[in-house]
Amino acid sequence: MKPEICVIARGHGEKEQALAAQLNCPLSRTPGTDSSFCLEYANNRLQLRQCRADAPGPIYVDFTRGKAAHRRRQGEGRKSPLARAVGVKPGIALPRVLDATAGLGGDAFVLATLGCEVLMVEQSPIVHALLADGLLRARQDTDLQDIMTRLSLLPGNAIEILAAMDTNTLPDSIYLDPMYPHKGKNALAKKEMRTLQLLLGPDQQGSQLLTAARQAARKRVAVKRPARAPFLGEVAPDFRIQAPKTRYDIYLPSRPG
Repeated sequence: MKPEICVIARGHGEKEQALAAQLNCPLSRTPGTDSSFCLEYANNRLQLRQCRADAPGPIYVDFTRGKAAHRRRQGEGRKSPLARAVGVKPGIALPRVLDATAGLGGDAFVLATLGCEVLMVEQSPIVHALLADGLLRARQDTDLQDIMTRLSLLPGNAIEILAAMDTNTLPDSIYLDPMYPHKGKNALAKKEMRTLQLLLGPDQQGSQLLTAARQAARKRVAVKRPARAPFLGEVAPDFRIQAPKTRYDIYLPSRPG
């Protein structure tokens, strides 16, 4: 059963009206008794929050500050596990990456800071709206304009999008970070992941998405997993790249030619 979502309107609410129509959600000045989640424009951003009184704070996408800005300033580098997972190597052209499970866009943003062109695909209309809002605001930041030219976003089912892509536009690498029960101790990550898990439910397409990705990728598919999680779809990777709390399972293409 999908959770009920409403859009909170304040003032004239033109943006809210457009968003509610786009998402086919009810528009209200206060959360309805049947609503589990609320989307609202607050603090110059679009944010999602749970409606219950004891719920954690809202989630939103902000590439200009917070965790994303910290990752950009610290510089994860082209030798980081994430970079190596998608095929970043010295002396060769940077891979074109398709992030098939974009979520809140954190890893795609890091890859773009390294110089990769990244196409993000997000199936959830709610998460897509949050991500699109974050991208819009980031493109207004002069410090991020170069990075933002390398990030693009598509709504929809990644399996269908991959199947419809022309051979000439297929990505070098496809990145998957499917939803997995989060047990980390980081409070922010826990809040974001628990909210998204309540909103989206368990991953239902991981195995099929892996198959579709291997048929579409030119060079590799990288799957991010918790360090002790089982292989996606119980399919053993061709090799792995280990990080302190996560690992990247790397699969070679299985498409003809």
